[in-house]
Amino acid sequence: MTIHIESLKIQTIIGILDFEREKTQNLIIDINIEYKYTKDDFLNYADAVQIVTDNLKIKKYGLLEDALLGTKDILISKYPQIKTLYIKFTKPDILKNCRVALSKTWNF
Repeated sequence: MTIHIESLKIQTIIGILDFEREKTQNLIIDINIEYKYTKDDFLNYADAVQIVTDNLKIKKYGLLEDALLGTKDILISKYPQIKTLYIKFTKPDILKNCRVALSKTWNF
């Protein structure tokens, strides 16, 4: 079974530049979670969205890379039934002429 969380938009402090540390910016998150589904052990996607959102708002990561790894760690610790995890972070407003994104896929 795969859960697709697409275009989750949050406002958070993320980045290493001075202006990025002072004001929140848009972050768009896409996550695919492949997991072993059983009737008694399902993955609550609403909880997963809240966990990801809370973590990113609290941690105020400097680098997208660290935010990506931190998000992976928190999801894996909460949901050990995850088999494959894909995370993509997009900063849509950091540059005028493009969107910047970072992504990674893990197999467990």
